[in-house]
Amino acid sequence: MKAEEHEGWAHAVTCPEARSELERLLADERFRATERSRNILRYITGQQFAGHTEGTKAYSIAIDVLGRQSNFDPSLDPIVRIELSRLRSALSQYYDAFGEPDGVRVELPKGRYIAIFTRSGGTASHADDCDHPAAAEEEGVAFREFAPAQVVPGYRAKRWGSLRLALVGLAACVAVAGGIALYAMRPVVTTKPTVAVTVTAADEEFRGEASITRDMLLTALTQFQTLTISQADLSDRPLAAVLRPARSQAYQIDMKYYGDGDDRSIWWQIVDTASGDLLKSGVERVDTNGRAITSVRGELVGLLARRFAATRGVINNIETHDAAEGSLGNACVLRAEYLLDEGRALGVANAINCLERTIASNNYDADATAALSTLLATEQADAPDAGRITRALDLANRAVSLAPLSDRAYIALMLAQFYSGRIDAAIAAGNRALALNPNNPDVAAKLGLVLFASGYFDAGVSLAHDAGVAADVVPHDAVLVLALDAYRRKDWSEAALLAEQASDTNFLVSALRVAALGQIGSGEAKQRLVELREMAPDFETTFRERMAQRRYQPTLFSSIEEGLTKAGAHLKAESLATVFQAGE
Repeated sequence: MKAEEHEGWAHAVTCPEARSELERLLADERFRATERSRNILRYITGQQFAGHTEGTKAYSIAIDVLGRQSNFDPSLDPIVRIELSRLRSALSQYYDAFGEPDGVRVELPKGRYIAIFTRSGGTASHADDCDHPAAAEEEGVAFREFAPAQVVPGYRAKRWGSLRLALVGLAACVAVAGGIALYAMRPVVTTKPTVAVTVTAADEEFRGEASITRDMLLTALTQFQTLTISQADLSDRPLAAVLRPARSQAYQIDMKYYGDGDDRSIWWQIVDTASGDLLKSGVERVDTNGRAITSVRGELVGLLARRFAATRGVINNIETHDAAEGSLGNACVLRAEYLLDEGRALGVANAINCLERTIASNNYDADATAALSTLLATEQADAPDAGRITRALDLANRAVSLAPLSDRAYIALMLAQFYSGRIDAAIAAGNRALALNPNNPDVAAKLGLVLFASGYFDAGVSLAHDAGVAADVVPHDAVLVLALDAYRRKDWSEAALLAEQASDTNFLVSALRVAALGQIGSGEAKQRLVELREMAPDFETTFRERMAQRRYQPTLFSSIEEGLTKAGAHLKAESLATVFQAGE
């Protein structure tokens, strides 16, 4: 063997080193590849480790990894080439920044779907060679077959030494392969759905209005930051070429703009681009009589943006219910927001765990950070804890620093500040959230509740009404504000009706319903009181503290105590006296 050849072989990459580097790379948060890019890398190397030495095909990647249909044609849909280009770029940037001298690297040569493992500045080795005999690892040779050594005296001892090393190497390969298998089994990390929007005019006369409306709608949708908006020109190239596959669902919203006398209307439909299924359709209509066309467009855009991009909007509703059980990422955020919107205490622990794991996997996820802060701050209302509210504030401030234009981040900051007693700062943060996304019903509902609880009753009620406009489901906090206001105005029947529409698992809603029924003198009040006692056995001695934790005005909850007493509750006497004195 020539000396220079031996030197090159000595720097080749062994099978255990290749597998170890792949596992280390995929676990490194600094590797800024998307989840689909990581899945492609796992798939390509997995095929090679399994013995497919010729590499894999674009068709296989598209079907097995990207979720494309069996009629996928790589000549028409370049998605695999696009994703491989992104993956190569991510690998290059990572190793340029964090590669170790003489360390192992993973490279994807152009023109083939195969991985090459190299040392920095050293010899390249194909991952497919990992299954070849390692007959000469004692000489540092890796991933290469060569002629057996000649028979010489003492060859048995040498042969046993080679076999022992080979067995050690095989054991290492099995251990690393097991680690990679466990890593690949980790929960799915979902991302925001991708949406393409088209608007056409039913009549050429309204083509200009339709175009302006589309531009305004795109702006409104991006303000929600719950969707990834695609600027695909569907007439030039297939939607599949620009929309994100697997792990991130893709939808197409098609709209048609109509003008009929004093009416302006938009018909719309939402299509799942993977299956071609029509998911939902509808019509939004606005009366233009006596109004400027700019005002009409603004109203139409607001209606559509809420319909498509709000937490309880069409697309996020689909995303929440279709997400796999235990999946992390965007699915965690949406599930947490659903719990908050429904006012449910059940499931909060699981939602917090899901968000914690999401942040652990990506410390730069502003949405998950904001959602976790909001959950922790909301829990503060039921169980005050200095450590919890401090962490909620820290998370909210981090979310704002990560995403300074996110209304979600400022909602989190508003609630963390509110429950920590910083009322003015909370209202300022809420107003910032409203300015960032005036169409988000969740912002209006939560800011309305903060204002109402702080004694700004009219402002809170106005925002609660706004939150219910064009909403398939009125946000829980908006319903609560309207129910509290009806009770404050002594409209007991309306208060009871609105409380009935809200969540049964929320303590305050249940207490308000019992109080309203008690004020009416309804026979149903006693049964509802039994249910309230089952939900919160100690509420009759802790009601005042519970309301104070929620930052409500004493004049408001003293009246609720009166209704509870009429329903048969035995509230702590000193609590009643103190509250009534404060309310005089």
